[in-house]
Amino acid sequence: MTRALSLAHLTLLELPPPQFITVAAQAGFDAVGLRLIAVTETTAGYALMDDPQMLRDTLRALKQTGLRVNDIEFVRLTPAFDPQKLIGFLQTGAELGAKYIVTAPYDPDLARLADNLAGFADLAAGFGLKPVLEFFPWTNVPDFQTALQIVQASGASNIGVLVDTLHFDRSGSLLSDLAATDPALLPFIHLCDAPVHPPYTQEALLHTARGARLIAGQGAIALRDILAQLPQDIAIAVEVPLEHRAGLSAQAVAQAIFDHTQAYLRT
Repeated sequence: MTRALSLAHLTLLELPPPQFITVAAQAGFDAVGLRLIAVTETTAGYALMDDPQMLRDTLRALKQTGLRVNDIEFVRLTPAFDPQKLIGFLQTGAELGAKYIVTAPYDPDLARLADNLAGFADLAAGFGLKPVLEFFPWTNVPDFQTALQIVQASGASNIGVLVDTLHFDRSGSLLSDLAATDPALLPFIHLCDAPVHPPYTQEALLHTARGARLIAGQGAIALRDILAQLPQDIAIAVEVPLEHRAGLSAQAVAQAIFDHTQAYLRT
């Protein structure tokens, strides 16, 4: 049996949402994550909330393929964060049928970060969306335990923590912390692999995260140990931007990722 999998947009970020959805469906994925807000000035983001035609094309692709949208991204929680500016983003997420919003910690004041996250969660709830806080080793929320503390400090019941297996490994997060966490706080994960050769410079962390990951089982991250501490039925989103694609088409890349990930999960 195959496991239901979502394909994160970063994996093939050069593809606009309609094409990305079609490629993911043909490869066998059940869902996708869509990047509606760019992470950096040099990487793509597809602002469907400001592009009615692309939004219509995206909705058509979802209907034709039967895929669903697991999550939308990428919301930076900065010191000047104003959730009201994201109303269009939230409306579009609801129209797409998304379940989760990936948020990222970019505020040195952790108390303010928790408050802003709570306010955003309250606003998002009105659109049927749940934020998840992702942690990154190069930020001031560098590991799983810190992210969990922020979510708990927010006091909101509709916020989760997003565990990315790359960041979990690179941050030195503890399996025991993962095992002790309420499963309700872990709605889905980002699954990938990578070589393991600490310590890492910030440049190396960013390079691997944004473009040089490996498919599960092709690196040295202790993925089975991480998965063993998570809810057995946790939703899996595969995020594997590949640095070297050997001339393979986007469709061939998606197919290889799906097939190898399914084989890894079966064993």
